Amino acid sequence: MADAGGDADSYPRTTDMAVMAARCYPDTLAFYKYWLSKVRAPRTMPARADLDPAEMKGWLPCIQLIDVHDNPRRLIYRLVGESEVTVRGYNPTGRPVAETAIGQGTSDPLGNYGIVIDEKKPVYDFSKINHPNGFLVSQECVLLPLSDDGARVNMVVTYGKVISSLHEKLKR
Repeated sequence: MADAGGDADSYPRTTDMAVMAARCYPDTLAFYKYWLSKVRAPRTMPARADLDPAEMKGWLPCIQLIDVHDNPRRLIYRLVGESEVTVRGYNPTGRPVAETAIGQGTSDPLGNYGIVIDEKKPVYDFSKINHPNGFLVSQECVLLPLSDDGARVNMVVTYGKVISSLHEKLKR
């Protein structure tokens, strides 16, 4: 598992939320703390029903909600916030992550989801993504597990903050 202190060749992600807290933007940390506030012992992760969209208003444009299906594993976008749609140039809601995640050549979205689902823990990713339209996107994303039964991750919620992109610079 790479982390912020890893070598130059390591992938820029961590499951150490103290590392995330030291380097992420305040709104990313606030979203993680919101998710954490919904964890009720003895559970280690909240259910989707524990998250209240009215409490999440400021984060909604940057949120993605992904359904996790097993046998075989399939990840399907259930909800994609408007900032995420804008960066992509289309709305992938209802489509598989494996086919529509941006940056698959320069980032590891399926690996990130695998860690969240298999290890049942958050992942913080801070990478540069080559966009299909040819521009570079610098972003940070926290991926958080959700579970209806407290044992199996059946959804993942993400908060992705686009820090910069050539596309944004061209629009100015």
